[in-house]
Amino acid sequence: MGRAFEYRKARKLKRWGNMSRTFTRIGKEITIAAKAGGPDPDTNPRLRALVQNAKAANMPKDTVERAIKKATEKDASDYKEITYEGYGPFGIAIFVEAATDNNTRTVANVRSYFNKHGGSLGTQGSLTFLFDHKCVFKIKPKEGIGLDDLELELIDYGVDELGHDEDEEGNEEIVLYGTFESYSSIQKYLEDNDFEIISSEFVRIPNDLKDVTPEQRESLNKLLEKLEDDEDVQNVFHNMREEDEDEE
Repeated sequence: MGRAFEYRKARKLKRWGNMSRTFTRIGKEITIAAKAGGPDPDTNPRLRALVQNAKAANMPKDTVERAIKKATEKDASDYKEITYEGYGPFGIAIFVEAATDNNTRTVANVRSYFNKHGGSLGTQGSLTFLFDHKCVFKIKPKEGIGLDDLELELIDYGVDELGHDEDEEGNEEIVLYGTFESYSSIQKYLEDNDFEIISSEFVRIPNDLKDVTPEQRESLNKLLEKLEDDEDVQNVFHNMREEDEDEE
């Protein structure tokens, strides 16, 4: 397995530690998708995928419906998806994805976190070369179709890595990695061929991981936790080598 799976292995235990935080994050994504492409999941592929994500996260149905309805309300918050890029202490690159209705507030908060923890916020696009932007699908295995056959089929749709994994309950699943741009074509192929999509997301995979000492890791984790705790922040990616990777 390649770099994407090694990265996933490192991140697997770094889930959102708080269920309400997870629901807030997915809820914002649902509202944004419903506002952009309409409130009907049957005609809005991105919204359909996010509803699947909500189901996988055990998000209550009424919470999902409220998030969709919010997109059509006149006084609804107009969320914008924005990225912030910077360096933490010890030269670790950090990529922050946010969904905010007040960029002035969010950028001030993000900058203050970097500054207070020995880092600095950079300009947009300054770290793009350090991360590969990927889409990730988790699907249920289909009887009679092996990984090799699936890979041959999907390579033309933008999938560049796939493999077996397990969910938290030990159920087998297949994880597909593709280019960011190929998300729609992969989703369409999976749906047209009756694969059950468990969830899908976008990730930024670092091209090069940097080693840090335990003391440096502790300092960096304080900054990362501060960023992840911000209500406007959706995802945080970095190029610090994780502890379980050190042990490999």
